Amino acid sequence: MVTILNNEPQERAVDALMAVLPAGVEADPVCGSGHSLIVAGRKLVVAWAGKGGLGDVRRVLAGDRGPDVVVARHLSPGAREHLRKAGVGWVDETGAAEICVGSIVVSRTGRPPEKARKPQRWTPAVVAVSEALLCGTRGTVSETARVTGLSTGSCTNALRVLTELGLLEAGAGRGRGSARSVADRRALLDAYVTAATALRPTTSLQVGVAWRDPVAGLIEIGAGWDRAGLAWAATGGAAAGVVAPHLGVVTTAEVYVDTTTILGLEAAAGAVGLTPIDGGRLTLRPFPTVVIDQLAETTGGLRVAPWPRIYVDLVGAGVRGEEAAEHLLGGHRCPMRSCGAERHAAPLSALWFAPSTTTAHARSS
Repeated sequence: MVTILNNEPQERAVDALMAVLPAGVEADPVCGSGHSLIVAGRKLVVAWAGKGGLGDVRRVLAGDRGPDVVVARHLSPGAREHLRKAGVGWVDETGAAEICVGSIVVSRTGRPPEKARKPQRWTPAVVAVSEALLCGTRGTVSETARVTGLSTGSCTNALRVLTELGLLEAGAGRGRGSARSVADRRALLDAYVTAATALRPTTSLQVGVAWRDPVAGLIEIGAGWDRAGLAWAATGGAAAGVVAPHLGVVTTAEVYVDTTTILGLEAAAGAVGLTPIDGGRLTLRPFPTVVIDQLAETTGGLRVAPWPRIYVDLVGAGVRGEEAAEHLLGGHRCPMRSCGAERHAAPLSALWFAPSTTTAHARSS
């Protein structure tokens, strides 16, 4: 018998599981049990893990009732590896599966996942405002305009879109000073990650470096950019290494610089004596949003991008990157002082996944 732990996606979980079972395996519904099945005479507990990220899977496995099989839309490499180590089977809606429970053995590669599509209504301005809200900016037109540098019209529209998407809740007041609160902090972060990934600039430039310590090397290179008046911020593993150390040895690095073109990236490299080279250990990318520079901070001597952007870049960096992303989110003491707010000693998980208050964030000014 299959028992589904989560109520809403029961049918999707059952359909996905049924689709990957070998031909001839009996799977019959149990009368009066909702979405329960008898599969080869074996009782299975199945849990739905939503999008299928590492954090989603960890939350499912942390429940009181451990599942035999986890089902999701598309399980990430980090999520699959975590399930493998836990001895839990998995299925996702691409048709991929790994199940070994009693006599039931399934191993399928599935279809390649579709390229990320930009969610409807998520413009670069909406992404930038979301980034600012995640960093603690108060949910008002005046504050988001001040922090992002966007026009009041763009901020008004972005806040309205986020409210209509159910990610923000409108306050009782009216006008530019009326604040919106975050309806579901995890939902806002997940939606932001999806949109930021889809809208990430594809332009990049790899350059050769001779450093042994990427962080020390970036600090030195960054000093040259500072002298040249070029805004920049580290992201990915190198940035996470100073914000929330987890990965151990990091040999490559990614940096955002204030440009929009490949020529601008080449100029940024030339300004500090770096030469483009395929396979170079330092990758330069254009600022993905206008708010990166405003929210970047210096931590451990290194100028780093705001934590939501670091999180996005880690999530897309394979198994180790996903693990570092979850560590960044929930396992460190937050050093950020976004928007001039005070430092906090609480981890990001405590700051962002505690019950919502009447403002967009506990750090709102």
